[in-house]
Amino acid sequence: MRVILFTGKGGVGKTTIAASTAVRAAGAGLRTLIMSTDPAHSLADAFEVEIGDVPSEIVGNLWAQQIDAQTRLEDNWRDIQDYMVQVMNWAGTESIQAEELTVIPGIDEIFALIDVKTHVESKAYDVVIVDCAPTAETLRLLSLPDIMTWYIERIFPVQRRVVKAVRPLVSRTTNLPIAGDKVFAAVERLHHNLEAVRRILADEEMSSVRLVVNPEKMVIAEARRTYTYLGLFGYRVDAVVVNRILPVEITDPYFGKWKSIQAEHLVTVHESFEPVPILEVRLFDREMVGIGLLGEMASEVYGERDATSVLFHDDPISIRKFEDGYVLQLRLPFVTGGDLDVHRRTDELVVRVGPYKRNLLLPQILKRMVVRGANLVEDRLEIMFEPEPEPGTEGSD
Repeated sequence: MRVILFTGKGGVGKTTIAASTAVRAAGAGLRTLIMSTDPAHSLADAFEVEIGDVPSEIVGNLWAQQIDAQTRLEDNWRDIQDYMVQVMNWAGTESIQAEELTVIPGIDEIFALIDVKTHVESKAYDVVIVDCAPTAETLRLLSLPDIMTWYIERIFPVQRRVVKAVRPLVSRTTNLPIAGDKVFAAVERLHHNLEAVRRILADEEMSSVRLVVNPEKMVIAEARRTYTYLGLFGYRVDAVVVNRILPVEITDPYFGKWKSIQAEHLVTVHESFEPVPILEVRLFDREMVGIGLLGEMASEVYGERDATSVLFHDDPISIRKFEDGYVLQLRLPFVTGGDLDVHRRTDELVVRVGPYKRNLLLPQILKRMVVRGANLVEDRLEIMFEPEPEPGTEGSD
């Protein structure tokens, strides 16, 4: 089973690249599903067919789905939202305003990822290809399982115990709505689904991300940041696709300067991302839509490669032993000290890179140790852990 996610800055052609990959996979005899989590769905335009909220077969071995985020919100958030609306109504907020306020920004997007879990568990497909939203939304989407699971695991058990203890008293003294078993069951279900999504996307044998870029300065800069943040959350990038390169046969002087600029940017791409494979795709002289042309584009993208194999193996997070301690390594390319903050909080390691923060739950072997230092070594953050000194021995000769 393979899950391949495509993302990139808006307008770089990621939907076309994702669709061509799906055509290539289906043509190889693999049961392939391509699904879109991008609110601005364009899969239907790429395939020139109608695509709905449930998988529909386009051609042999190929199914497509454009997820209706609002429907997923209703399915997964309604019980929790109803309770939150009741509390806000009790506090004097009008129902319409309360309903709007109880939709957490981005929450509808995360439920699209739960469809990935559903399809993986169904075993109905050999390959699931996800056409993600532009990079900023994708990063928020991929970080949500980690962030929401952290809150659910820590806040939810405490809240449930408190509610159980105070429900009889509150019921006698006020009409404040108290969360019932239905609400807690919905939260538990959400936690279970998010944890499953996180395991699937972090599975090195199953899932990987492919970045789509154009040979343009701002696009490459955003892809570099995306690559860093994906590493922070433990997601693996197995290829970078450089799309819309002016072909060598274009000799018109008008395009001479553009070709020179693109050549410089291609050098930057190779310097930035290698040894991750760099797949180069020329600018075609037509819109690549429909099964036939998408198949042609796939040949350009992958050549003789297997489009669904893991094209590059890397471990964003690793632990190795040294002397009597351990080093935790976290791949964070393109990071400088000013962008980074690391600190220990009880049994967690909190790492912040730019606007993104991750709480890493430490394994048992590291929980019993203390942090002795952290350094940036090439493209990795190395954090040293050593045994806690015996009482009275620290600082002794």
